[in-house]
Amino acid sequence: MNSLHIAPVQGHTDAAWRHFHHEVYGGDALYYTPFIRAEHGDLRQRDLRDFSGPLNEGLNLEPQVIFRDGAELSILLSRLAAEGASRINLNMGCPFPLQMGKGRGCGFLSNTQELGNIAAILARHPELSFSLKMRLGMEKPDEWRGAIDALRDIPLRFVAMHPRTGRQQYSGDLNLDAFRNLLDEAPWPVVYNGELHTPDDIARVASEFPGIDGVMAGRGMLARPSLFAEFVAGEEWPREKRIDVMLDFHRRLFEHYRASLCGESQLLSKIKPFWEYAEQEIGRKPWKAIMKAGSMPKYLSAVALIRE
Repeated sequence: MNSLHIAPVQGHTDAAWRHFHHEVYGGDALYYTPFIRAEHGDLRQRDLRDFSGPLNEGLNLEPQVIFRDGAELSILLSRLAAEGASRINLNMGCPFPLQMGKGRGCGFLSNTQELGNIAAILARHPELSFSLKMRLGMEKPDEWRGAIDALRDIPLRFVAMHPRTGRQQYSGDLNLDAFRNLLDEAPWPVVYNGELHTPDDIARVASEFPGIDGVMAGRGMLARPSLFAEFVAGEEWPREKRIDVMLDFHRRLFEHYRASLCGESQLLSKIKPFWEYAEQEIGRKPWKAIMKAGSMPKYLSAVALIRE
């Protein structure tokens, strides 16, 4: 297995999160921006700032784009190339209903006409290399075959597959048989994505699918930011160490946002979601207290409960 990928999670893995995660945990994993999309014929400026800002210096970073048709994709590729991007990740896997229902993300997989136009659009940008993040399909677990056929002649660097349909979102069983079929049939390296929460989970997937090029973790990384560091070290960190380093990571995030945001309410609304997936790691009592905290003293008291 060659590569580790930190999946983008909208509203969480922004430039500050990526910067301080790398500063604390190190490693050479590939980070992605949360999806960048077109708005009023151009890139959304906040997406552009997240990709091009100084906090990204020194990171192995790839911008991810989401689109509903070739026109949106063309705008995104042209603008990101002009901003210095050399690699682009194509999002055909987002399961959020708001995007999927508009034909973006996983919803794009069922748009056979637009899928057929992708190869020609990408060919207009020889200065860029491409990767693909996808699901099995929007409704059915075999829709990936149409995407593979439409993109077969494109020299993608890899395809990252989450083996659920879009309608499943993040619940229900992973369809590992369908993933195995994709691994056998895809003409590019394949990265596994889905339900990786511990170093043992990564080792199990690598053993079950020895042909994969790498693994990708998103929610699992938010819950346990040391996940890849532990896997690379070849040992599971004791909980005390995981918590100590995690608190240092979140302290740096907190100090960054306290210096850049205005007011307690804005700071709380920004910092609390970073704990959203960490209930199992930090414990039910402090997690619930963090989620309920309506003031800064209550938030800080809740975080202090983690060490108890």
